[in-house]
Amino acid sequence: MSGGNDGLNTIVPYRNDQYREARPKLGISESQVLQIDDQLGLHPSMRGFADLLEAGHLAVVQGVGYPNPNRSHFESMDIWHSCQRKDQNRADGWLGRYLQQIGAADSQDPAGLHLGDDKQPFALMSRSVRVPSIRSLDEFRLAGNDSAQFRQAVKELADAGRGDSNDLLTFVQTSTSSAITASERIEAAGMKYKSSQEYPQNALAQKLQTVAKLISSGLRTSVYYVQIGGFDTHAQQPNAHSVLLGHVSDSINTFVNDLSVHGHADRVLCMCFSEFGRRVKENAS
Repeated sequence: MSGGNDGLNTIVPYRNDQYREARPKLGISESQVLQIDDQLGLHPSMRGFADLLEAGHLAVVQGVGYPNPNRSHFESMDIWHSCQRKDQNRADGWLGRYLQQIGAADSQDPAGLHLGDDKQPFALMSRSVRVPSIRSLDEFRLAGNDSAQFRQAVKELADAGRGDSNDLLTFVQTSTSSAITASERIEAAGMKYKSSQEYPQNALAQKLQTVAKLISSGLRTSVYYVQIGGFDTHAQQPNAHSVLLGHVSDSINTFVNDLSVHGHADRVLCMCFSEFGRRVKENAS
């Protein structure tokens, strides 16, 4: 949830006096929230999350952060993605380290996959495991010539001379080779899936439907990463935030239900996070 999601208006402390005093206009009242208990409630647009919570399929972890935050989007995301502070070496991301630790580089399927046209998250960076970034399944193929012979020729060229002392060339070769292998596997995998749910018409939902398709296909990919932006709500927050939270809530609810129908819900964990929350006190805009 890129941009800094307002956590206090997502999981709302509607009975908290300080919350109500700090947000006379922006605060969400007890009559509006979807109550979790006698202190906390979900934003009213998050019916999908409320249903997941009632079904025992949602957990909320509050108060996650780091000491002395500097309110920098970039620094906070770097910390989230690397699990390292500014004065520590950031050579790779926490998911990249995980994929490397489980030996994912040896799998014929991509160990991880980033879906979307944004920059690949640093969390997936690894010294040895290549994680493809793709806009869509349809676009994840060699452009201009899709014959099997051409694919094989490019792959052999990428594999030639592997292990040379040129680190940059080795990176390009391994990335190319893994991308071609991944595209072949993903293309074959994506043809068998039939969705049991009607996904919402928004970009996040379409990405999650693609993830559900690949999970159901038997692909042995461990990590899928998707993003939704727009949470940098400096002004005119109420309407924009409501729409964004509705997209997240409805999309993930549909995704979890789809996985459940296909028998995969118990082996999939979906984690939502944002680099930081908004400040407590509302301001003039």
